[in-house]
Amino acid sequence: MNPFTPRLALALAAVTVAFAAAAQTAAKPPPPAATGTAGAPRDGGSEFTQFRVGNKNVKSLYAEGDVLWVGTSGGAIRYDTRKDDFKLYDAKSGLLSNGIFHVSRIKGRMAFGTYGGGLSFLDEKTGKWENFNVPEGLGDAFVYDVLQASNGDLWIATWSGVNRVRGGQLRDKSKWSLHTVENTKGGLINDWVYALAEGKDGIIWMATEGGLVRFKDGQWENWNHARGLGAPFEKVKDDIAFKSDPSKVSQHHAKQKAEMGLEGVNVAYNPNYIVALAVDRDGVVWAGTWGAGLSRYDGKSWKTWTTAEGLPGNHVSMLHVDKSGALWVGTNNGLAQMQAGKFPVLTVKDGLFANTVFSMVSTPSDGIWVGSFGGVAHVRRPRPH
Repeated sequence: MNPFTPRLALALAAVTVAFAAAAQTAAKPPPPAATGTAGAPRDGGSEFTQFRVGNKNVKSLYAEGDVLWVGTSGGAIRYDTRKDDFKLYDAKSGLLSNGIFHVSRIKGRMAFGTYGGGLSFLDEKTGKWENFNVPEGLGDAFVYDVLQASNGDLWIATWSGVNRVRGGQLRDKSKWSLHTVENTKGGLINDWVYALAEGKDGIIWMATEGGLVRFKDGQWENWNHARGLGAPFEKVKDDIAFKSDPSKVSQHHAKQKAEMGLEGVNVAYNPNYIVALAVDRDGVVWAGTWGAGLSRYDGKSWKTWTTAEGLPGNHVSMLHVDKSGALWVGTNNGLAQMQAGKFPVLTVKDGLFANTVFSMVSTPSDGIWVGSFGGVAHVRRPRPH
């Protein structure tokens, strides 16, 4: 029996299913199916194009020249936008798991963070794969994010802490370390590390299920709802999009709810759970929470936006800072661009495949790519309204 199977089921039941169900409800009817690994692109004129990926979540997007990589819950798709050619990489190709949470290029190779299959690297020139899992030093087989820091260190976010590989020397086990709640004496506030970002002066920021964590010069500090993260339940209780309560299917979430004093809350709300993370060019940290809105930390104080302040949805599943410095916010109810404290929004009416947004990438020349449940939208000249 695969020892990671129970964890995979738990993770999907507690987190992904709620988003996927809402996305299915909100999704536009998909374009007609086509041969190949993805559906035929649907041209929306000069404004947008869509293509379907089937009954899958699009959790990660990575653009490089004419190539778009699409990380889904059913493998990774390499899409050559110039040739309109799709190629699927999955367990049959060399991945240890089809569930993809992260796609990027690290030291010349494509890196894939998977849920249940560890961290995989693909050398496109040779077609060879190299996989890193628990026996190689990985904290857990669930890899949510990977960060190549400016000093060369590789950080790997897992469900059982965060790995740091000094100099990115993955094949040298002496360079690996695993940071957990226990061995950092609570500095890492929660072992479920969901996202990573590098700020100014090499600061490493971590989004966890228990709050925001900062690692600087070997020192740890963290912030949770009690210290300013997320909106209180009373403020958002009338606008919680997902009614399913993860604590009903997960002892882990039930324990966490009890620790927060939220036993009476039976909907998807956790102000400590940071689902998305970004650091802007000024070093300001942005945190997207599970039902408690969008929070901003400038190093001194916190501020949070919810639907009451114009945010289209209180579940924030994606954050992206584009080349111009603009912040994009993917929610359960559309994709917003923050402009002077307001949130002009794009929805299915503007070309999105679905209103629940999991991933996004912007390119210098041809607009944005947005991933949802079931498909990807290419919006060439996004004009949020």
